[in-house]
Amino acid sequence: MNWAKDNKITFNEQKSKVMVVTRKKTEETTDVSIYLKNKPLEQVNYIKYLGTITDSKLNFREHITHTSRKCCTLIYTLAKSAKLSWGLKHAAINTTYKGAILPLMLYGAPVWIGAMEKKCNKTIYSRLQRLMNIKIAKAYRTTSNEALCILTGITPIEIQAEETANLYRIIRDRQNHQLDHEAELKDWTHPADSQSQSASKTKQMNTRFKYSEMEARMYTELDQELLYT
Repeated sequence: MNWAKDNKITFNEQKSKVMVVTRKKTEETTDVSIYLKNKPLEQVNYIKYLGTITDSKLNFREHITHTSRKCCTLIYTLAKSAKLSWGLKHAAINTTYKGAILPLMLYGAPVWIGAMEKKCNKTIYSRLQRLMNIKIAKAYRTTSNEALCILTGITPIEIQAEETANLYRIIRDRQNHQLDHEAELKDWTHPADSQSQSASKTKQMNTRFKYSEMEARMYTELDQELLYT
């Protein structure tokens, strides 16, 4: 609290929680007593911070489950207006998926991407994506998710999550992996050089056209000689 007073920061004890982070597989619970303004703080197993739910085991299972429930509610609401023979077309459903549901699924992917290595977490997101693929393709429920991804042209969710995480790492480390950067003045192409290059290309095109015209003329003259003989 001395640090908070020095930096003029106040903490709300009602919104503050305590969580013990450990990767031990045992089910032993460690109770800690931490007080803020002489009031005990509640000890929890997971905390939601900036839209990402972090649990005490750091496996992000709670975050994936919570996101899946939230997206399922949107999908079932959308299903009321997207039937097989009437309702929204596949283009509108695809736009809804990419604009509303996919951002929710991929939010915070650089943080929890390691959780997708577990089959149980990957299955949760794959089933969720399969529900949308069935609505977009208007296919049977027995169609496999791999076939649905091909029909709809949608990348599997585990690959999209990996791409999002890798893109974040590249942008974060853009000093070593620059996607787009400004060229220094010494590296600019001189206007005279650019004009000479364009002139040489034009000369090459004219030369090719001249040779093709000569070949056509020779063929025509030979054709005429054969015709008269």
